[in-house]
Amino acid sequence: MSLTLAEKIIQAHLISGKMQIGEKIGLRIDQTLIQDATGTMAWLQFEALGVSRVKNELAVSYIDHNTLQCGFENADDHQFLQDMAAKYGAYFSRLGNGICHQVHLERFGQPGKTLLGSDSHTPTGGGLGMLAMGAGGLDVALAMAGEPFYLNMPKVMGVKLTGSLSPWVTAMDVILALLGRLTVKGGVDCVMEYFGEGVKKLSVPHRATITNMGAELGATGSVFPSDEITQEFLQAQGRSDVWRELSADEGCNYSQVIELNLSELEPMIARPHSPDNVCPVKNVAGTKVDQVLIGSCTNSSYELLSAVAQIVKGRTVHPLVSLSIAPGSRQVLNMLAQNNELDHLISTGARILESACGPCIGMGQSPSSAGNSLRTFNRNFPGRSGTKDANVYLVSPLVAIASALTGMITDPRDLGQPPVLPKVERFLINDNMVIPPQHEKCHSRSDVERESGFNSLQNRSPITAFGDDVQVRRGPNIQPLPLGQPLPEKLTGKVLIKVGDNISTDHILPAGAEVLPLRSNIPAISRYVFAQVDKEFSKRAQKWGGGFIVGGVNYGQGSSREHAALAPMYLGIRAVITKSFARIHQANLVNFGILPLCFADPQDYDKLSQGDDLELTWDNGASGLKLLVKNKQLEIKLTPQLSARDKELVEAGGTLAWVKGAAAGLIII
Repeated sequence: MSLTLAEKIIQAHLISGKMQIGEKIGLRIDQTLIQDATGTMAWLQFEALGVSRVKNELAVSYIDHNTLQCGFENADDHQFLQDMAAKYGAYFSRLGNGICHQVHLERFGQPGKTLLGSDSHTPTGGGLGMLAMGAGGLDVALAMAGEPFYLNMPKVMGVKLTGSLSPWVTAMDVILALLGRLTVKGGVDCVMEYFGEGVKKLSVPHRATITNMGAELGATGSVFPSDEITQEFLQAQGRSDVWRELSADEGCNYSQVIELNLSELEPMIARPHSPDNVCPVKNVAGTKVDQVLIGSCTNSSYELLSAVAQIVKGRTVHPLVSLSIAPGSRQVLNMLAQNNELDHLISTGARILESACGPCIGMGQSPSSAGNSLRTFNRNFPGRSGTKDANVYLVSPLVAIASALTGMITDPRDLGQPPVLPKVERFLINDNMVIPPQHEKCHSRSDVERESGFNSLQNRSPITAFGDDVQVRRGPNIQPLPLGQPLPEKLTGKVLIKVGDNISTDHILPAGAEVLPLRSNIPAISRYVFAQVDKEFSKRAQKWGGGFIVGGVNYGQGSSREHAALAPMYLGIRAVITKSFARIHQANLVNFGILPLCFADPQDYDKLSQGDDLELTWDNGASGLKLLVKNKQLEIKLTPQLSARDKELVEAGGTLAWVKGAAAGLIII
C-alpha cells in the first residue's frame, strides 16, 4: 500500500489504534519542547506524574516568551525551569538563546522523528521532515514521561508546488496565499503535506515558514520531504549524521490535493484581524504605516534577515515609522554581526530586540492607538499586540522593510533590484547557551549527545547538580496545580457567556506583559478569562458558581495555551457547547475535565442566550445528549466530542485527577 510521508511517520510511531481517518490513535513521541509561558505548568504536571526522569529521546526546555522582567515573576519562573530541567534530564536553552522553534530547527530537529511541543507553532519542525505537533502542556508532560500522544488520525492534504518563487516573493507569501484560499479552518484535522517540483526550490528556512503558519490553517501538522536541500541545511549546521531521505510513496492517496504555482505568486498581506483576511499587497498599497516589526518564529532566519540588511544598506527608516527587528536565535544574531549586516540594520534606524518572541505575544512594542502595524508574525487577532484598537497586518520581511522605508504599505517590487538570498555553507555554531542534561547512566556528555543527535556542542555551559541533588527554586508566584472534580451525573448552571465564530485562545485568556507573568498562578490568571470580550466574566463565573460557555465555529483556535482550559476549570466551567472546536483546545478541555459538546443542529446555537438556566444529564453511553433550557422550556440535542478514553478522563475530572486516582500509578489508557 502506498503511503504519504505523514502516514509513514505515523505508522512507524503507532502504539495504539488504526490508521483510519478520525479514529483515536496513540503515537510514540521522540522529541518534546516546552517554553517558559507554558513550561512551568508542564513541569508541575510532569512532577505530579511521579516519574523520576524524562523518558522520551530528547526534551528541551526553552526560555523565549516571558523575557520581559518588570517584576520577580518571570525571573523566578526561569530559575524554576532551569532547576527542573537539571533535575529531570532535559536540555535547557537559556534566556537569550532564541525562539524555541528557530533553535530547535537549527540544533535539534531530525527528519522522520515525532516532535510534540507545548506551543502551537511546533509544526515548524515539519520543514525538516518531522511530524511536529503542538499540544497542551499536560500532553507534553505525559510524552516526556514516556506516554503516547493521543489524537484522531488526521487526513493528509497534499499541496503540490510547481514553479519557483519570483524575486521579492518569499515563503510567507506562499502560506498567506493558502490561508486566503483555505481559511483558518481549512486545515482542521489534517496534516498538510507538500510535494512536487517546486519543493526543490525552497530552502529549509522557507519550508519552516510555511509549516510554522500551517498552525493558522488549524492543521495538526505540516510536513515537507527530507531531501538534498534538507541534507545541505543539516550539513551547514554540523548535523549531517541525523539526515535521512524521506518522501511519500509513488501513487499515494491524499484526501485532497491543492496545486500552487510558485511562479504565479506575488507579495501578499493579511489584513486585520485574521490571518486568512488575505489579498495582494498592491491592493492596499499606500496605506499609512506607523510601526514595522520583523522577527518571530515565522520569519527571523538568517536568510531572511540578511536580505533585509541588503535592502536597507545606505537607507534610513521613514521618520514616521518605528522599526524593530528581532533575530530568531543567537546564531542568527551572531552571523548578522559577523558579516557586518547588523551594522546596516542599526544604521538604518532599526531597534534591535533580543532573540525572543517579544512583540508577537504582546510582550512589548505595542502599537499606538488605532495605529497600523506591519508584522512578519503569524497572528493578528484583535488585542494580541497589546493595543486593543490597533490594526495589525501580516507580511513577509521584504514587504515589511519596503514599507518601513516608505512610510506606507509598499509592494517591494517597486524598490527595483531584489536582494540575493544567501546560501550558507556553514552556520556559526556556538551552543554555549544550551545546558545539556546529565544522567546517572551517562558518564559523559557525549553519551547524551549521541543519544539525542545533538553532537556539536561547543563552549558549553557547565553542569552543577542534577537529579535528586538539584534544589528546585520555587518563587511565591508558582502555585500548586488545581485538580478537577469528578463529573456529576447532572450538570446545572447558567450560560456565562455566548461568543461567536473563530474565538481564539487570545480571546479566552490573553497574552501580553500584564497576564503572561501569571501563567504559574492559576487563581491569579483566572481573573483575566475572557477579559478582552467581557471584563465581568470572571466575577460573574464566581458569583454564579461556574456554568457553561457557548461558542460558534472553530472555538479555541490559535495558541496551544492550556491555561485557556485550566483557568475556566478553576472558575467552575464544566462544559463548553459550540458548533465546532479547534483540535488543541478541545484536547485541553478534556485534559482538565471540561466536557466539549457540539450542537447536533448548528442552528440551535441561536436558541441560547447569556443567563439561560441549563440542565444536562451526563450519560456516558449516549451518542447524543439532551440539554434542557429551563427558563425557555426547550430541549437541545448535543453531541459529545469524546472518544472512549476521553470520556474516562472527563469523568475523573481530567487527566491529572485520573492519574492521581489510579491505583497502579501512571497507566496507558
